[in-house]
Parts: sequence; structure tokens; C-alpha cells
Amino acid sequence: MTSTTGTPPQRSAGPEPVGRSWQGVRALLVRLHFYAGVFVAPFLLIAAVTGLLYTVAPQLDQVLYGDKLSVEQAGERPRPLAEQIAAARGAHPEGALAEVVTPASAEDTTRVVLSLPELGEKQRTVFVDPYTAEVKGELTTWFGSTPVTTWLDDLHRNLHLGETGRLYSEVAASWMWVIVAGGLVLWIGRARGQRAKSARGVLLPDGTARGVRRTRSWHAATGVWLALGLFFLSATGLTWSHYAGERFGQVLDAAKGHAPELDTLLPGAEPPAEAGGDEHAGHGGHGSAEEAPQADPADFDKALATARQAGLGGTVTLTPPADTASAWVVAQSDNVWPVHYDRVAVDTAKGEVTSHTRWADYPVLAKLTKLGVQGHMGVLFGVLNQIVLALIAIGLILITFWGYRMWWQRRPTREDRSAALGKAPARGTWRLLPLPVLVIGIPAVAALGWALPLLGITLAAFLVVDVAVGLVRRNRTA
Repeated sequence: MTSTTGTPPQRSAGPEPVGRSWQGVRALLVRLHFYAGVFVAPFLLIAAVTGLLYTVAPQLDQVLYGDKLSVEQAGERPRPLAEQIAAARGAHPEGALAEVVTPASAEDTTRVVLSLPELGEKQRTVFVDPYTAEVKGELTTWFGSTPVTTWLDDLHRNLHLGETGRLYSEVAASWMWVIVAGGLVLWIGRARGQRAKSARGVLLPDGTARGVRRTRSWHAATGVWLALGLFFLSATGLTWSHYAGERFGQVLDAAKGHAPELDTLLPGAEPPAEAGGDEHAGHGGHGSAEEAPQADPADFDKALATARQAGLGGTVTLTPPADTASAWVVAQSDNVWPVHYDRVAVDTAKGEVTSHTRWADYPVLAKLTKLGVQGHMGVLFGVLNQIVLALIAIGLILITFWGYRMWWQRRPTREDRSAALGKAPARGTWRLLPLPVLVIGIPAVAALGWALPLLGITLAAFLVVDVAVGLVRRNRTA
């Protein structure tokens, strides 16, 4: 504001806008939100589009592979697993029998999973009608996922570019919570200052606004509604990312937050010499224990019966031992709430459970991680989970569109200084920050850079470029 008195302005009034104040925090957030939005939004847009496609994977599975995944008519009693395995091996004698997955519902088929060296980390899954022992077909699967689900998963996770492609999704997940948090702070402050001080001013777009103000209100209000879901997707996506995922694993190690390990070593047996500290020690190592012969199909029924007696209901995965010192593993794999993840090690020769891990005994961090992954994949709450994720993805696409539209709407339109896009927020906002914010903020940002390496690297790259651009401009005006 200008002075209304006749006295000339004091010299102290000139530098006031650039003095340290809490307004500097807002100025920094504006600049951070703008540049993060401009440069990271394309990654978020790709993640949103590919994630939206992934939400319909279960329905695509039924359309493309329903004849293999489901039975024509549910019977009263399933045939023994031995008969079903014999039918599967009769049709597909290649490879080694890796595991058997029992049906998740009365309408589903049994999955007999074969390991073939030429398939690498993928498997050949033979689908068998549990009531007739008829082979319904086979598919090349990836840890239980059908070809179309695997393709969509790779598209969302790495754009089919392997480990290099995973960088895009980790950058998106690393920055998404920053963009959302900054946007919330800016919008809540703006809404409370310029509109009614009520929830309506924050949660709903301004119907009376026009132009860029109207776009901003839709952009921000939609972001408020989606914020919790976006925070969730960011956090859960980071837990199994490459670099941030490693950091998260270190936190779990320090907090003893990993799921309890199942002891698969048979009582009295010598552990494999090379098992060492491997988390799968006693199951799949090589050393003093001899490699186990091909599993007897009848032992699958024995292992299943023993696991049922131990309380493992629902769909389970039965894995034969890899050597003579190891037990069978029977694991619940019900990913729909209420989930069931109990596991038992079974000595089929004695019909005994030698070890048992229970979902109830998982540490809180392990439970949250497991449930978060299933929620992120749209499995935890079934169709409702898919719908919520689809709405979040559509909302993120719209927010991104409105963000770029605001940038375009803010462009100068006068003939003497027109431009294609709006002007970026002013540089040097860090100089406006109060000293306490700098003292706390710098170590906090360094810690974040350690926890989220790609966030730290991209932020440092931006700062280097920003400084370089500033020096160039200063030299031009000198």
C-alpha cells in the first residue's frame, strides 16, 4: 500500500517485502509447487493413466481367461489334489512341479504351477477343474498374475523399460506427497483469507469465479478431496520402489518390523551349509541336505489336510520342499479383507506341523506394509477398492490438466509483452524464510534426501539449474 500522508516514505519501507517473515514460507511453497507441478506432473500423469488401466485388470482377466480361471459348474466335492496334479502333469509333463494353489471360491479352478528354466522368473500355470480333474488350459504367469495383468503391472511400474523405467514411478511417488502437501497448505491459506472461513470455502470450487480463479478453485478443491488417497498411493508405492524401498527396508530392520519368518527346517535335520543368513534358510539351500526328489502328488493332500487341521482355511498355496532337510510350506493367500496370511511348515511323513506363523503375530509395520500393498493394487476391498482407485486416477488426471491450464491462463496477453505461458514465481524466496525455518528445514530436507534418494537427487538438480540460470541472467543484466 502507498502512504496517504504527505511525508515521504521511509527507507526502511523499501526492503520490507524482502525481509524474513512467515510470508517467505508461502512464497517458497508457491515456487516449489509450481516447478514440481510443471516438471513432475508428466510422471504423475503417466502413473495415473497406467494405474487407471490396471484397476480393470481383474475384469480383463475374466473376459480373456474366464474359461481357464473358472469352472462351468461348481460341484459338491473337489477331487483329491493328487488326481488334479496327475491330470495337469499328463497334459504338461515339462518342467518341475513348483506349487499348487487351491481355489479361492467354489467357482474357481485349481492352479498347478510349473517351473521351467526357459521362462526365467515366470511360471507355467495349468488350470484344473477341481470337481472333474479336467485341464481347462494353461498360461504363462508371473507370481500368479495372468499375462494381461502382468503386462499392465509392468506398464504402470516401469513402462516396460525394466529397471531404468522404474525410475519414473519412483520419481512420481517421491514427489506426489510433496506436491499435494504444498498445494493443501497454499489452498487452505488462500481459501481462509479470500473466501468464507468455513469448510465450504476449502472443499468446494468457487462457482462465482471466472478465468484462472475458476480453474484454480477446481484444481485445489479436487486436490483436497483426493489428498488422503494420493498420500496413501505415494507412501505405499515407495515401500516397494527401488531406492526408497531399500531405505524403508532398513527402517523395518531397525524397528524389527518384518513379518515373522517360518522355520522350514525339519526337526533333527542338518541345515544346508550355504543357507547362512538367508531368510529362506532351510528351504532351498544347498549343502549337507540332499536335493529333494520330485514331490509325490499324494503328499500335497497330506500337507493340505495337516494345514486344515492347524486352522488354515480358504485358498492356500502348497510348496514342496527343495531338499530333504526342509518341510512343506502351506501358506494362506487370501488378499481380500479380512485377509488371511497364516503359514505352516508341515512334515508330511509324520503328518505334523513343525512351525507356524500367524497373521495376528505380525508387527504393526509389517501388517501396514502388507495391507498397503494390497490396497494399492486394488485387491484389499475387492470391486470397491478398484472403484476408489479409478476415481483417484481420474481425479489426478484432471488436477494435472487444470494445473497446466492455469499456467497457460496466467500468460501475458498484451500485444507488447505477450507470451505462450505464465511467468514463473520469483527466484530467491529462500532469502525470505525465517531463520528458525532454515535451521530446522535444511537438516529435514537432508534427511528426506536420504530416505527418498530420487527426491533428493532431483531437488538438488533443480537447485543447480536454478542457480546456473540465475547467474546467467545476472551476467546478462550486468
